[in-house]
Amino acid sequence: MTEPLLLALLTLFAAGIGTATGFGTSTIMMPIMVMFVPVPIALLFVGIIHLCGDLWKILLFRSGLDWKLFLAFGLPGIAASYLGASLAMEAQALPLERMVGGFLVLYVLFIWFRQEWALPKNSRTAVTGGVLSGLCAGFFGVGGAVRSAFLLAFDLPKAVYICTSGLIALVIDITRVSRYLWGGTALHGNLLAALLICIPVSLLGAYLAKRFLDRLPQAGFRLFIALFLALAGLKLMVWPGVQ
Repeated sequence: MTEPLLLALLTLFAAGIGTATGFGTSTIMMPIMVMFVPVPIALLFVGIIHLCGDLWKILLFRSGLDWKLFLAFGLPGIAASYLGASLAMEAQALPLERMVGGFLVLYVLFIWFRQEWALPKNSRTAVTGGVLSGLCAGFFGVGGAVRSAFLLAFDLPKAVYICTSGLIALVIDITRVSRYLWGGTALHGNLLAALLICIPVSLLGAYLAKRFLDRLPQAGFRLFIALFLALAGLKLMVWPGVQ
């Protein structure tokens, strides 16, 4: 019973951070999971939790649903991520994750000192941001944090930011979880029991995150996200290799 309980606590924490920031669930859970189970098993377990988290974001923040932004930002980003992944195959010797970690830290410093800065909120900017974030996600292998960095530049309302990032991630997660299952990866025994517990726990974490965000002023929301982007960047610089 100890293993499901510990995984439930990990899920509660990761789901709360992941919902509040729009990213972070995998970044928190994967480094811990791979210390105890093989990587394919960890990818499937965390992928299912991440997919459920996407659904909770959309459900809890549905008032911010913006189909126009999703289509303009998300679809080009998803397509560009495949191109970025292809390019990454030609540059495996480069310290890619440390490079994107450095980019995130510098980006956060820029936002911190230029808090009034924001990209124009129009379709052209959204498509450009989607393509660039997709390329970076595919090339560097860091999806949520890079996507959030570009969405953050739009200075969106909280609900729009969280719901849009959740909808984009949902499409990606459905694809990758299906691939894991199709490839023969499966959960058994205690891990399967833990998953059945962790799914509702992830909803609790998302709900608590929403309660926190409801009390967080919009003016402080951007800096809150920037703080976690900086932590993600530092993690990539110091401890690359596991998302």
